[in-house]
Amino acid sequence: MSGFPDLVSDFATGLIDGDVPQGVTAREPDETAQRFAVYRNNVATSLTNALAKRFPVIKRLVGDDFFGAMGRVYLDAHRPRSPVLLDWGATFPDFLVGFPPLAQYPYMADVARIELARGRAYHAADTDPVAVEALTKTASDPEHARFALHPSVQILRLAHPAVTIWRANQPGATGKIPTLAGAEIALILRDSRYQVPVTAVGAGDAALIEALQERQTLLIAAELAAFAEAGHDPQPILLYLIQADALTLPKETP
Repeated sequence: MSGFPDLVSDFATGLIDGDVPQGVTAREPDETAQRFAVYRNNVATSLTNALAKRFPVIKRLVGDDFFGAMGRVYLDAHRPRSPVLLDWGATFPDFLVGFPPLAQYPYMADVARIELARGRAYHAADTDPVAVEALTKTASDPEHARFALHPSVQILRLAHPAVTIWRANQPGATGKIPTLAGAEIALILRDSRYQVPVTAVGAGDAALIEALQERQTLLIAAELAAFAEAGHDPQPILLYLIQADALTLPKETP
């Protein structure tokens, strides 16, 4: 007689291949297969709907029917490993790269990376923004000043103009895909109003943010930004981070 772990394993396998797990029955045994098929379909539909909520722009780009069918294909190969659905879908951008029907639309994966990053940003841990007094005092010595960034802050170096495409497919936008080519760099964070804006930034801004995330001093971060983008002015991006409450002070190491 199989134990509970075997039943769980067989049940999970049955949700993929459709075979009724041993030990599963219904009040009317003849209805077992039918009832399990209904349950299996409900699980697949629920997970596909959860995927659509996490990647709404991808759904808008490909259409409801296509997304539903694609979600089933993704589900078959990438089952949730946690009851927390927020953890599911991390492999979806890479899945889109290798999904043959979307081979002519390589920007899809980058758009999905933006949507995945926005979800992570929204649920990132809270931190206290740097106070004005501390900011002024710390920034007055850029050679030694170090700032930290809110955990939601992410830089995505994208191979396609995915930020522009993402914006074109927000509620109220035209949905028309712009005729653009080339890479974009996305800055994603959760601001003080709990909004998660997506901003296209230049190479200098991205280099400065990445340097701050690596705990470099403000001076070194500015130098790296200038190396990445000649003539870069760090003030606008620092002001943006301050206004978003995304700039903090690093915690002291005990």
